[in-house]
Amino acid sequence: MSDAIKHECGIALVRLLKPLSFYQKKYGTSFYGINKMYLLMEKQHNRGQDGAGFASIKFDVPPGTRYISRVRSNQASPIQDIFAQINDRLNTILEKNPEHKNDLDWQQGNMPYVGNLFLGHVRYGTFGRNSIESVHPFLRQNNWKHKNLIVAGNFNMTNSRELLEELIELGQHPKENTDTVTVMEKIGHFLDDEVAQLYQDCKDKGISKKDASEVIEKELNIKKILQRASKNWDGGYAMAGIIGHGDAFVLRDPAGIRPAYYYQDDEVVVVASERPVIQTAFNVAYDTIQELDPAHALIIKKDGSTSIEQIKTPTEKLSCSFERIYFSRGSDAEIYHERKTLGKLIFPTVLKSIDYDISNTVFSYIPNTAETSFFGISEAAEEFLNERKLQTILAGKGKLSKPVVTELLSERPRIEKIAIKDAKLRTFIADDNSRDDLVAHVYDVTYGVVKHTDNLVIIDDSIVRGTTLKKSIIKILDRLNPKKIVIVSSAPQIRYPDCYGIDMAKLEEFIAFKATLELLKETNQYHIVDEVYKQCKNQNNIDDSEVINYVKQIYDPFTPEQISSKIAQMLKTKNINAEIEVLFQSIDNLHKACPKNLGDWYFSGNYPTIGGTKVVNRAFINFYEGNNERAY
Repeated sequence: MSDAIKHECGIALVRLLKPLSFYQKKYGTSFYGINKMYLLMEKQHNRGQDGAGFASIKFDVPPGTRYISRVRSNQASPIQDIFAQINDRLNTILEKNPEHKNDLDWQQGNMPYVGNLFLGHVRYGTFGRNSIESVHPFLRQNNWKHKNLIVAGNFNMTNSRELLEELIELGQHPKENTDTVTVMEKIGHFLDDEVAQLYQDCKDKGISKKDASEVIEKELNIKKILQRASKNWDGGYAMAGIIGHGDAFVLRDPAGIRPAYYYQDDEVVVVASERPVIQTAFNVAYDTIQELDPAHALIIKKDGSTSIEQIKTPTEKLSCSFERIYFSRGSDAEIYHERKTLGKLIFPTVLKSIDYDISNTVFSYIPNTAETSFFGISEAAEEFLNERKLQTILAGKGKLSKPVVTELLSERPRIEKIAIKDAKLRTFIADDNSRDDLVAHVYDVTYGVVKHTDNLVIIDDSIVRGTTLKKSIIKILDRLNPKKIVIVSSAPQIRYPDCYGIDMAKLEEFIAFKATLELLKETNQYHIVDEVYKQCKNQNNIDDSEVINYVKQIYDPFTPEQISSKIAQMLKTKNINAEIEVLFQSIDNLHKACPKNLGDWYFSGNYPTIGGTKVVNRAFINFYEGNNERAY
């Protein structure tokens, strides 16, 4: 994505099912769980660069022994930082107590992080905050083991304000108005309630306070707690939590918007946001890793038993398609195939744009995340050329000379590495013109392979704001003096905000929205903007069942091709000599390429929850009124 956006967090959970002695004997270390957590988190580094956190719980330690450890970082390399801190602490303790190097009982009682249950998180801050207090996992502390709660998640709630009000109605006074805090306090409230009820049951049965703890540990109903806590949640979420005595859970939203995968054998239970992360970290087969079903929770009890429980009513599965286009690691077998297919499916549109002139066209990609889609375009171009060669040879009926056939067969698509991102340039100059000139040099280009008679086709995985294209990429590509520059997006036009995890919150930032407003002005239809504003304002006066996405009316008068053409005009500055064309994937082709991830609300405006539809209408109100704030 040439326009960088902050996005998608990642979760990792490991539950060791054997005593630590087992892992020391088999794998040579009692730090097996910590090492695997490092791998799981580092392999999900693509999902978070603003912060990282790690928490662990020890089982069955004597009272007075610290059994919860947590470390968080918002440094430049947060994952490296937290594990450097862990490593330093462990090594320091062992250096001071060398006689306990192989004493697992002593290590578990005296060393932090050496535990049985681990939770990790990598974070992108969608609200632009990067304070250490905003970094997961979050900890809700209590002297009762059963009431200690640690939560981390990949989520955004669209109705955080309403959830906050519910907490206040319950008598709480939350310290922050963030969805992470409100969600944790919501779970915590019903956790407290369940523990209190079990304690009262024990008391009624004459069970001592001390013995009641063991009963609560066994009887605590995680399913019931999650059902009560999540009753009014509206958003996309993959929520992970661990409770002080050793229970754990991972809960996924009813539409399966946010991803979660798990693996279990007789040694370990593992959860992560991406399948290949588990494959790589544990060297297990693709088909042994399961996707957690929407609206369900994986519940791991302290005794090691696991179950999949339905927590909410599933809705139509609309998993985020951006996961497949951009966010997730491309090493997943399905994702790799899907990204190549996205390239292949848009190739016919590219052919039409270049007037089928493969010979005078150079194909490339930018940025690196678009490489797999580029392979798809390359293969499609090769197939097109092969078919054309075959037809030419057949039409020759054996009369073509050897030199002609040799030349014909030697033709290949012109595949080149054209744009290379330079080291990050700091735009420290205050003067706007000088700053823009610096930005234009973010990418280097390969000279000598593009002729002035050539088309230059560059595939991007998606185009959000178009800022980098306009200020940097197109300017530097134009220096190669091509006849035409064709910018190809493997994703459709981004028209609407996301409110489930991606940092795309403001309508006015999208180049597709800006282009459509220009078209409305040019065609004397700008009155539609005023009409949509009135309808959006009135949404607060109607039932949820009647709320619709009124912003769709902004785009209705125009075809996707008309909007793409206007985008091209807006990206071409007066100093650009080449003709500029911008092509976008169709939504139909997106669904063909990614049939298991049909969530496309940022392209289509079809939100999987009522809260999402309310958000897009609020975002339009903010745009119209000039409010520089998020809609959720």
